[in-house]
Amino acid sequence: MFITPAFAQSIFGGGANSGMIVQFMPLILIVVIMYFLILRPQQRKVKQHQEMIKALRRGDTVVTNGGLVAKVTKVVDEALIEVEISDGVRVRQMRSMVTEVRAKGEPVKEESAS
Repeated sequence: MFITPAFAQSIFGGGANSGMIVQFMPLILIVVIMYFLILRPQQRKVKQHQEMIKALRRGDTVVTNGGLVAKVTKVVDEALIEVEISDGVRVRQMRSMVTEVRAKGEPVKEESAS
C-alpha cells in the first residue's frame, strides 16, 4: 500500500538471469583477484628464472637449490653444467637447480685465427 512501484523493481529490470549474475559476481571477482595477485606474478618469476638459466656461462658464481655457492667451470649441454664447489672439486649439476647468479663471469675471449 505504501510502497511505490519504483521500489518494488529489481536493480537490473527484474529477470531470473539478472539474479544469477548478481549471485556469481563475488565468485568471479575472487577469481580475477587471484589471477592478478597469485598466478600472474608466479608466471613472471618462472620466466625470469628460465632466462637466467639460459644465460649461464663459464665463470659465473651461482647458488644452487641446496645452498652451495659454486663457480661454473663448463656448460655441458642445455640441461647440465659443471660447477666447482671447492678447489679441484667439480660436479655436474642440472641447470634448473640453480636458484641465483651471484656474479657474472668474464666473457670467454675467442682467439682470432689470423
